[in-house]
Order: sequence, then C-alpha cells, then structure tokens
Amino acid sequence: MTQAPYASDQPWLEAFLRAHGGIAGSVHRRQEDDLLLTASQHLPPPVVAVVARVPKGKGMAGLAFERKAPVQTCNLKTDATGDVRPGAKAVDAQAAVALPVLDERGEVRAIVGIAWKGERELPEPELAALRQAARALPG
Repeated sequence: MTQAPYASDQPWLEAFLRAHGGIAGSVHRRQEDDLLLTASQHLPPPVVAVVARVPKGKGMAGLAFERKAPVQTCNLKTDATGDVRPGAKAVDAQAAVALPVLDERGEVRAIVGIAWKGERELPEPELAALRQAARALPG
C-alpha cells in the first residue's frame, strides 16, 4: 500500500497516533486533484480499498483537501452531515478529524486523518495543536 517515495509515512503515522491518543488514522498524499493513501493504521481492508484514491470533495479527506480546513465529526458511525462516507463508518472509532497539511504556497500537500474511541468534538486549541503536529509530516 505504501507508495515508494513515502515509505516513511507509516512509521510517522504510527508515532502521530501514539502522541495524540488516536486509535486509527491515515495519510493521503496529493497527486494533482486526487489524494493517494500512503499510510493507514487500523482501517479495515474494505475501507483501505475504498480510500486508496480519494477525489477532491469526497469524504472527510477529500473535503479537507477542497476546503483547506479540518473536517471533523464527533461520531463516525452516526454522523448525518454527509461529510462522512458510508465506508468510514466501518472504522472502529467515533471522533475523527481530517487535517490538511499545506505547503509553502498554501496548497494542500497531504491530509492526515486521526480517529479516537469515544464521541467528542475537538475544541479549537486542540484542533490547532493537531494541525501544527500534522505539519511535521516529512516531505
């Protein structure tokens, strides 16, 4: 699954999840107007297959790409906003956020996803800290 140029994404994601108490997550790298999955942790195989390539504007990662802003839900399983695609509901987690990682020009270079056990909404200070931590994604 890991794209060769981004082999370091898997260990980076695992460390990111540990540091922030996440139980599942993903890294998608931008390739033109799509996102390619380069790392995942605790995503069921059918979800990995569905999110291997994400178009701009689809699902939480695609919306974060389109909006250049975090997209969050307090419960993946019961979200009714339309931001969470049906496949994401198969992830054994509740609260989740997709964090855009911007390059020096302000363009999205990647999306980092993290999910937790338990329902909650992320307060702005925590969201800002997560965005800052996601910027450490190499390359």
